[in-house]
Amino acid sequence: FYLIYNNLFQVLFSTWIFYEAWASAWGNGYSLRCEPVDYSMSPSAMRVARGCWWYYISKFTEFFDTFFFVMRKKYDQVSTLHVIHHGIMPMSVWFGVKFTPGGHSTFFGFLNTFIHIIMYTYYLLAALGPHMQKYLWWKKYLTVLQMIQFIMVFLHASQLLFTDCDYPKAFAWFILMHAVLFYFLFYNFYKQSYTKREVKQKISQKKKDDDDRAHNRPVRVISEAERQKNKSFWSNMSLLTNIPCFLPAVTDVDEDSSDEAIKNNTVYSMPPHNSITTNAFMSGETSFHNRAFVSKSSNA
Repeated sequence: FYLIYNNLFQVLFSTWIFYEAWASAWGNGYSLRCEPVDYSMSPSAMRVARGCWWYYISKFTEFFDTFFFVMRKKYDQVSTLHVIHHGIMPMSVWFGVKFTPGGHSTFFGFLNTFIHIIMYTYYLLAALGPHMQKYLWWKKYLTVLQMIQFIMVFLHASQLLFTDCDYPKAFAWFILMHAVLFYFLFYNFYKQSYTKREVKQKISQKKKDDDDRAHNRPVRVISEAERQKNKSFWSNMSLLTNIPCFLPAVTDVDEDSSDEAIKNNTVYSMPPHNSITTNAFMSGETSFHNRAFVSKSSNA
């Protein structure tokens, strides 16, 4: 429940900050090419500065993520990206609020709060339980959105290096370095978490398929419903006849359907384990025709 409440709070908090940034600045006349800082005490300037201050506070409320990761012993989620991101951002935003409480650099926070609305919505849905997993197929696209965010921030800040804008160029470089650093951190995270994992899964599946072909293993896949039906039928037969129809660790295989094979109770081999049939009882049921139950032990 703590996770649910925390993520809900973060969604609402980020939504409010995003609204303030839009209403007071980026949806209210701010220029994308050059926006100097308004250091006056006017109501509009103070509203922007107040929004910057609340954005700074949000960098500390985000520490609850780390707290819950540690409390739940999810140490793998406290990654290098997580530590660097949450370690750098509070100090960086403090410098911004202290020296440039408004203007061009607020574009970073404006985009960042929008991404956080989506991100914490995902966390909120995930915290509701396993039944929500089928709706969370878009997880990896969160990281893609993060990378797009830093590309946009980089392009937006780089304009200040080539235009005459009354905005501190030192802060432009400061923002550019952050954008580059975080882009490559998120890119590396994406590559490690998704690209390499998918490649490994494909290689593993290919090796398994090649191994199955090399050993002529049965390719027929028995559904769980059919397996349960088989189990129920043969268990009932065992109770009626007192004949043990199962031995330990049985495996379903295809067998010869000829009348001669059934008549002679033919023994079948099961490569690569050299298993032999220990029960060749055949059912008249069409769903069980041509089926034998084979022990994995060659000494059975």
